[in-house]
Amino acid sequence: METRQEIIDAETAAGPMAVLHTRPTAEGAWKRVGIFFDAPGIRDATESFCTRLAAEGFEVVVPDLYHREERLFHATPAKRDADPSIVDRMRALMGTLTDDGIQQDMDDATAAVGWTDGPVGCIGFCLGARAVHRAMVRRPDRFVAGSMFHPSFLTDEPDPPFMSVDRLTGGLHIGIGTADEVQSIDMHRRYFDAVESMDNVEVQIFDGADHGFTWPGYATYHQEASDTCFAETVSLFSARL
Repeated sequence: METRQEIIDAETAAGPMAVLHTRPTAEGAWKRVGIFFDAPGIRDATESFCTRLAAEGFEVVVPDLYHREERLFHATPAKRDADPSIVDRMRALMGTLTDDGIQQDMDDATAAVGWTDGPVGCIGFCLGARAVHRAMVRRPDRFVAGSMFHPSFLTDEPDPPFMSVDRLTGGLHIGIGTADEVQSIDMHRRYFDAVESMDNVEVQIFDGADHGFTWPGYATYHQEASDTCFAETVSLFSARL
C-alpha cells in the first residue's frame, strides 16, 4: 500500500510542536495509532517504522516530545559516532519529560490531525512504554489498545505504573528481551507479575534480544523480536480499533 509522510505543526500551550504524520495515500477510514518515541527522538528509523505501519492500513502520529526544549532533536548512531556529546544532550532532554506533559503532547497531536473521537491504538518504545500505560488507564474509552517494545520505567516513581494495572481494560502487548540490561526483565518484575493473570495483556520474552531490538541497522537489532512484536501489534490493533 502506498503511503505519504509529512511533518505538521500542532498548537500547544508551549508553542508549535512538530508531529510526524504518516498515512496511506488513498482516502479511507484508516485505523489510528499514536506513537510515543524512545530516547533518540524522531529519526529515520521512526519514519521507516511509521511507513511500514501505514502500509498495513493505519494512520500514525508521533508527537515531538522534546519540543519544549528543542525542535526535532534526534540522535542516530552516525550522529553519536560523530559527536559523542549528543548522548549527554539526549539524557538531559529525557530528564525534562513528565508523564502529564507527554500525555498532553499526544492529545495535541491527535487534535492536530482531527482525531476528535473514536478509538486510538498507542505504541511506545523504551520510555514510551510508560506513556502507553498512562494513556490506556487515563482514557480507556479512547486508547483501547497498546503495544510496548523493550519497555522502560514501568515500576519507577512517581506513581509507578505497576500499581494501576487493574485499570487496564484494553488489549496490551509487551515485548522484551532476555539480553536487555538497560531495562532488564527483573527491573519490570512487579509490572509483569501484576499483569500475569490478565487475559487482555500478553508479555512476550525473546531470548537474546537486547534493548532497542526494534531498529534495523542498529547494533541491538533483533529481527525475530522486532518482526514478531510488529506482527502481534498489527493483529491486536486490527482487532481492537
